[in-house]
Parts: sequence; C-alpha cells; structure tokens
Amino acid sequence: MTRLIECVPNISEGRDPAVIRQVTDQVETVDGVRLLDVDPGKATNRTVITFAGEPEAVIEAAVRVVRKAAEVIDMSKHHGEHPRFGATDVCPLVPIAGVTMEECAEYARQLAKRLGDEVGITVYCYENAATKPERRNLATVRAGEYEGLEKKLADPNWKPDFGPATFNPRSGATAVSARDFLVAYNVNLNTTSTRRANAIAFDVREKGRIKRDGDPLTGPVVKGANGEPVWEPGALKCVKGIGWFIEEYGVAQISMNLTNISVTPVHVAFDECCKRAEARGIRVTGSELVGLIPLNAMLDAGRYFLRKQERSTGVSDAELIKIAVKSMGLDELGPFDPREKIIEYVLEGKGGAKLVDLDLRAFTHVTASESVAPGGGSVSAAVGAFGAALGTMVANLSSHKRGWDDRWEEFSDHAEAGKKCHDELLRLIDADTDSFNAILTAFRMPDGTDAEKRARHDAIQMATRGAIDVPFRTMEVALESMQLIRQMAEKGLPASITDAAVGALCARSAVLGAFLNVKVNVKDLEDASAVKDYLDRGRAIAEQAGELEVEILRVVEAKLEG
Repeated sequence: MTRLIECVPNISEGRDPAVIRQVTDQVETVDGVRLLDVDPGKATNRTVITFAGEPEAVIEAAVRVVRKAAEVIDMSKHHGEHPRFGATDVCPLVPIAGVTMEECAEYARQLAKRLGDEVGITVYCYENAATKPERRNLATVRAGEYEGLEKKLADPNWKPDFGPATFNPRSGATAVSARDFLVAYNVNLNTTSTRRANAIAFDVREKGRIKRDGDPLTGPVVKGANGEPVWEPGALKCVKGIGWFIEEYGVAQISMNLTNISVTPVHVAFDECCKRAEARGIRVTGSELVGLIPLNAMLDAGRYFLRKQERSTGVSDAELIKIAVKSMGLDELGPFDPREKIIEYVLEGKGGAKLVDLDLRAFTHVTASESVAPGGGSVSAAVGAFGAALGTMVANLSSHKRGWDDRWEEFSDHAEAGKKCHDELLRLIDADTDSFNAILTAFRMPDGTDAEKRARHDAIQMATRGAIDVPFRTMEVALESMQLIRQMAEKGLPASITDAAVGALCARSAVLGAFLNVKVNVKDLEDASAVKDYLDRGRAIAEQAGELEVEILRVVEAKLEG
C-alpha cells in the first residue's frame, strides 16, 4: 500500500508574496512531494502551506521549508491577529494512507529532532507527538506567544523537546505534531435563515449549546455550581460547527470542521444534519467539501449509502465515489472532480504514466514492444486481476438476483473480498515493472572504490529481493481470489458459473506465471535460506492453486451437465 502523509506548516508571513514564494518553492525541490495548497492571510499575517507525499520525502521537505522560513522571516518585526511564537509557528503531520497515527507521531518526532539538530530551531512537540501529557494542547505550548518566549525558555519546566533552549529573536520556536486529518465540510439548506442554520449546527456540533430552562432560545440560562453556564453537548463527536448565510449561493449552510473523520465521518455528519434539519422543518439540499479529502473517506461514504439501499458494496472505487457524491449532493454548488478533490488522486496527477492507466489496446502494444518491461510479471498480475474481477462480478450479480434479497449482504461481503484482490493485483502490474527498473538502477551505480562496490552490491541484493517479493505477492493474492471464485462457483448466480470457471483459469495462470518470475530472480539472491523459503512457499501456493482449479472446474462441469 502507498504510504502517504500530509504536512501543514503555518508560517508567520501572509503579506509579502515574494517571501511566501521563497518558502513554498522549497517543497518543489524534493522528489515525491506535491505542493497542494498555499493560503495566505493578510490580517493574520500568516500562511498555511499544505503538501503531501511519502513520509521520508515529506520530512525532508518540511526541514527545508522551516529552514527557509527561519532565513527570510524576522519574528522581531512580526505582527498579526493569530497567536504565534515562531517563523514557522506550527508544523503538523497528518496520516493520509498506509500510516497509523502512532507511526505519524514517530515521524513528527523525527522531524522535530532534525529541526533541532540540523536547523537549530527550538521545537516543542504537541498533540499526538507530545513527549509529556501537559504539552498535548497547542494553546498551552504556545502560551505567552513570541513576546513571552524568552521568559518561557528560562523556565526549566519549559525546556524544549528538541533544539536550543536559548531565545532566538529571529526564528522563535516551532511546534510540531501529529494530528488527524481535518475536513472542512458545509451542508446546504433550503433556507436563508442564519438563525435556523445555527440551531441545526448547535444540534450536531460536539460543543452543543448553552442549556436553558423552558424555551431553548429565550429561557433563562442554566448555571452550574461554579456559576458558569451549563452546556448541552451536540450529537457528533469531533465536530465544530456554525450556521451562516452564503450570499454567493443565496442559501444558508451548516459550516463544520470534522476534526477526526475516523470518529465522525463525512457521511455520518451529513445524515445527522438531514435528521436535525427535518425536525426543524428544513431540508438539506446538498453539501460541499472545502479543500481536499482522503480517498478512504469517500469510499466509506459510498459503501455507507449502498448498504442503506441493501446493495453490494464490492463495486469499483469510481462507482463508490459517484454514489457518495450523488448521495450527499457534493456537486450541487459546482462540479465535484475527484482528481481535484481527493488527495491521493491529486498526488497521482504529478506522477508519470502508469501501465494500469493504459487502455487494453495500449497495454497490449507496450507489452509487445521491444522494451523488456512490462513482461511476464506484469502480465501475470493483469491476468490475476481479470480472474479476481470475474469472481467479484459473479458476487455482485448474485447480490442483486431477484428472490435472493435476504442474501445481498452475504454476496456483498464476497464482492468486497474480490475487489480487494483485484485492486491489489492491479497495483502489482506497475510494481513488477518498477522492481525490474530498480535492479537496472542498482547495476548502473558506480563501483570504482571499495565503498562504492559495497553500496552497489547491497543495492543489487535489495532490488533483487523486491523483484522476488512482487511476483510472490501476485501468487498470494491470486490464490486468495480463488477462494472467492470457488464460493461463487458453488453458490453464486447459476447463469454465471462459467464466468467463475474462467476466473479460476486466470487466477491459476497468474500463480504459475508469477512463480516463474520468482524462480528466475532467486538465482541472483545470495541468501541461500531465503531462496529455499521462497521456493518452498511458492511450490505450496502453486500446488494449492492447481488443486483449487481442478475443484472449481469439477463443480462447474457438474452443474453444466446437470
């Protein structure tokens, strides 16, 4: 799985485009990182920069951004409305895909250490990266702001987590964290009333509203033992919200920040707004996403709405996204282009052409060309993807068969399993070619000195392992898909049993073809025990695939004859 994190440094300059550009240009100097957004604010004198990529590349880009900000921003001359205490005030990392929050927190500490050691920045870690419980809250860490930083650093209790404990009047300090992805999300209403939009926002947001006796709007405020107003919490955790009127569209909206979409996903927020709006005689007409959203959030929304319809969720990502967009009316105020709104797709747009994105004719032609890649490994993965897709198709058709309505969820689960297989096999098409290119790159490394020879040797061995691991994974996933195919041959839609049979033939071909790649590449691996392990496990997988193929074809032939 691709591993992606996002970095959102906030620099203390929002008025001078030339200074901002010097900082943001640093992102483009790192391969594998994409600058997603630059949002300057004149009143705050602050710019929010957003970029993303694989963790190691993002950390390198963040170091360069913070270094340049320290060079071109003088905090002793800074004034703005937003709290701040450094040239780069905060620098949070956000897990996007393939990275847990715990891993992201560790990356944040690695970044903090590099900023302290290499750039000489005073660094405090907060939120999930905090080294002490009392430093989790950013407001606590930044208390006193820049003007109080010198005094703060003189207090032993506020020794920074990394970097110098002496006051640098030019760069100040930087707070580094790992936090959840924040989604800015607005729900559209068929009213122009800000008051009513606010009422719904108070119903759903975590903070809720001040409790009153009697009438919830005009009744006396209920106060606690400390004399402070008592708050009634709203329905949704990790949601901030307010109602407002958007003159551009002529409608009121519930404007929300979803601060942890694993706790309250977008689709849950949408449905809760619908429920609360209806209770107040108002209808939700659609919604809009401000900024970007992770792919999984959209896929989860698509599955959620399909389940409500009792339909199979094992459909393509494109179909899941379409269902999510239409169900939440994300295209009501303007087109919703997944390539511009989904963070993984935006990042993919910067990469080179992929085999998996070619049409079938082009893939066939590039395979037939004089180039040595793509070759048998990529084609094996492609054939395996076709096999898994056929099994998925039978599951999806079975879930919608008239008279089998009470079994839709059973077949939906099978379709989900098949989709997982064919999606990974599609990824392996390019991974196989990439692993071959990695070997070529390793062989081109210089080998003049002893150190260069050792580095080249180690790189070749590492690349060789990659060239074995990829087809081996193709074997594993293709075998896994055969379990689904067997289920579909036995109990799936009778009219589609031959499709299951063709899927089995494709899957076993993928296993055998990928095993040939494993065999040819282990010859260049010097670790004899690893070679034996690859071959032993590969033979076992190939044997299982052969047995499953015979079993599936026997079932299919029996049904055809019966």
